Amino acid sequence: MRYPQINTPPPGPKAQSLIHRDHAVTSPSYIKEYPLVVDHGEGVWIHDVDGNSYLDFMAGIAVTSTGHAHPKVVKAVQDAAAKFMHICGTDFYYESMVNVCERLAKAVPGMGQCKVFLTNSGTEAVEGAIKLARYHTRRSKIIAFRGAFHGRTMGAITLNSSKPGQKAHFGPLVPEVYHIPYSNPYRCAYNHQKDWCQTQCECGTKLETDWFLSHFAPEEVAAIFVEPIQGEGGYIMPAPKFLQDLRRICDQHKIMLVFDEVQSGAGRTGHLFAAETLGVAPDVLLTAKGIASGMPLGAIVAKTSVMTWARGSHGSTYGGNPVCCAAAVATLDILEPLLPQIRSVGEFFINELKRLQKKHPVIGDVRGVGLMIGAEFVQKDGTPAADYVGKLEQLAFRKGLLLLSCGKSTIRFAPPLVITQDEVKAGLEVLDQCLTELGTP
Repeated sequence: MRYPQINTPPPGPKAQSLIHRDHAVTSPSYIKEYPLVVDHGEGVWIHDVDGNSYLDFMAGIAVTSTGHAHPKVVKAVQDAAAKFMHICGTDFYYESMVNVCERLAKAVPGMGQCKVFLTNSGTEAVEGAIKLARYHTRRSKIIAFRGAFHGRTMGAITLNSSKPGQKAHFGPLVPEVYHIPYSNPYRCAYNHQKDWCQTQCECGTKLETDWFLSHFAPEEVAAIFVEPIQGEGGYIMPAPKFLQDLRRICDQHKIMLVFDEVQSGAGRTGHLFAAETLGVAPDVLLTAKGIASGMPLGAIVAKTSVMTWARGSHGSTYGGNPVCCAAAVATLDILEPLLPQIRSVGEFFINELKRLQKKHPVIGDVRGVGLMIGAEFVQKDGTPAADYVGKLEQLAFRKGLLLLSCGKSTIRFAPPLVITQDEVKAGLEVLDQCLTELGTP
């Protein structure tokens, strides 16, 4: 079995030099989670500039879906770049853009006939969807959820409700956006027991029993923006009834249901999109991140009946760039036959984490589906162990395991989707060592 190799304690001398140069010229807004300075990667492995190798359990925040430098994706990018690198899909035609849109238009069972608008990123897809929802419905109000993350532009940060620093000093933000509780059976907003929440979740129906009675009429609402599995909020799996209730309410009041699948899409849940995994089809689905294996591409996939904006009402210079489209086609070719393996490896991953949970009570909850898995860490009194998670990230990095946190105290496990059971085992052995070394908070 292959394990991480740390020959020079990071950051090594080459890494330190590059970090020093970086700090002198780059924006202070960058987070820089830990001092990883990448040289190259292959599959689920990353190598730094000082010769250390790391097992990647975070895939550049769920982006490198086919692993690092997958040869089929690399060849597709090289071949496309050798033909032409740009022509602007808003104004002209080329086959790779049509190919991607054809694939995505048929990707979500239950949505029916769809049309696709290509963007450069998930954030741009969110911004476009805000415009589309208001344009199509001629309504202005938008509902989002506590704990949500939708991006970093002005409309997107208005929808956000996960970290105050994402909004601080950027106001005034987009008006008429309202946040309600997300379904979280582990930490119910209404203090219900987990088993009750799994079947009787009230978060969605609060729209009918509270908001639509006391705040505004449903006829004023353009759209509900929701992550079918919440990402930055803590990799939270909602109760099945939650999304079903949202679908019913939207149908009843002609509200657009928008699924932000920027993080949960592109095969991460073991189906191409979480909408299929969870059995609820939206009116609009947003994707990006892993859809092109790291090349900048996002998409608004909308039912033809709601993508009614007029010619010239929205556009993008680079969205649907031909090189990115070629990467997306190659990515879909790789991922579609891989979906059964993603489901089986994901089930193995979750079971192994639950085994570790019995050994380390600091793991309060293990949740997820496919290779979108969260482990929430708690103190003895059950409260979030935020400082502990920060220490765990840093220690794991020094031992050659790349982790990222989300929510208040959750480690997200979102490795490249090509990961094997042996690679999962190797990474969890390192995690076990880290938890043993850190002890109980």
